[in-house]
Amino acid sequence: MQKIIIILLAFFTLSYPLQSQQAARLVTLEQAVAIGLQNNRDLKSARLEVDRAEARVREAWGYALPSLDLAGRYTRALERPVFFLPDFADPGSNRTVAVQIGTEHAFDVTLSARQTIFNSTVIVGVGAAHVYADVSHQLYRQKELETVANVRKAFYSVLLAGEVRTLMRANLQNAEENLRNVRTMTTQGLVSEYDQLRAEVGVENLRPEVIRAENNYALSLDVLRTAMGIGVSETIDVDGSLEHRRVPEEILLSATELALRDNPGLQALKLQIEVNEAFVSAERSNYLPILSAFGTLQYQAAKNTFAISTNDFFRSAQVGFSLSFNIFQGLQTNAKVDQAVIEVRKSEEQLARTETDLRTAVHSLVLQLRQAQQRIDAQEKTVEQATRGYRLATTRFVSGSGTQLEVNDAQLALTQANVNRIQAIYDYLVASAALDQILGRMPEKQ
Repeated sequence: MQKIIIILLAFFTLSYPLQSQQAARLVTLEQAVAIGLQNNRDLKSARLEVDRAEARVREAWGYALPSLDLAGRYTRALERPVFFLPDFADPGSNRTVAVQIGTEHAFDVTLSARQTIFNSTVIVGVGAAHVYADVSHQLYRQKELETVANVRKAFYSVLLAGEVRTLMRANLQNAEENLRNVRTMTTQGLVSEYDQLRAEVGVENLRPEVIRAENNYALSLDVLRTAMGIGVSETIDVDGSLEHRRVPEEILLSATELALRDNPGLQALKLQIEVNEAFVSAERSNYLPILSAFGTLQYQAAKNTFAISTNDFFRSAQVGFSLSFNIFQGLQTNAKVDQAVIEVRKSEEQLARTETDLRTAVHSLVLQLRQAQQRIDAQEKTVEQATRGYRLATTRFVSGSGTQLEVNDAQLALTQANVNRIQAIYDYLVASAALDQILGRMPEKQ
């Protein structure tokens, strides 16, 4: 029995690490964006702000609708009130007689209705609430675009780190293979010991680069997890490659106009000016009268016992209008109007500054895209030339007409050309993601 327990413990001990290693979940760019939109907490807060704004619209409409109130009251007279009459039994005296009035129990039920006929504040408030709801929708869209852009950039960073890691691994593999050939040729006396030393140094110099590339890839995955809103403990890997997707030329040519038209942050500022102007109108409406209609329906009963029936209630009803007009409020209304006007001017200044910043940002991104495109076109040719040079240097070295230094230089040139190419593609994709965000575009295919 003891042996069986030991065998079982050994089995679970050996199998536990295998079970604890979870297979990495592959995610595409579209899946990463979808997960980021689902998990982003700032986006959830923006969604709640939209819900609150829509609730404010319903609240504003509520002030324009009639209000109905139903109230009931019961009164128990512990000591009934009295009023005084002359003593009619003794007319010549100055004495009075106290007479109790009322009953011990009193009941009344009142239904009252009130409808605002004219109140400029209510009218302005309804319009302002609708504009405020539009502002919250634009801010939600802005946060949504920001989330998509952040996930795209993080995803592209993982792809770049993966490309560099693959490149470094391939370089190390090529260097190790070259080192094996050099050692064989050194044994045969075809090359000098110096060439073997240079090949060994080349291999050892590449090992730290491979380790650095592995670490950069792991760090870029952490950044992607953060952008997606998932835990660091969740094991993921990316499914994709750094493919050059060119932005249409017509979008680059009209980028400024598109940004000024569709950028959600800019649209939110324009709507905010409307909201502030509505606040000015609301404060000025305090100078205007308020006209309301009202009506009440009341049932009353009074008795000295609780034996109450429907016949004991008496009905009364009334309708009317109320008009109120503020004559003087210590200049508070003037001050509030001035403050509201200042807020409008501040919003206008912020809008002008944002438009200027937006134009500058669009111009900068378009330049980055054009420069990255030129680098991509140039590096494609450079990679082809560097690949051919590396093959020639390797062939010359194997045939004995070249040196190890030529091979190392050719490999370094090829590595640099590949890095420059994928870096240019990465820069282009990141700039295109930033441009989509600033233009208010949500591409269906990232």
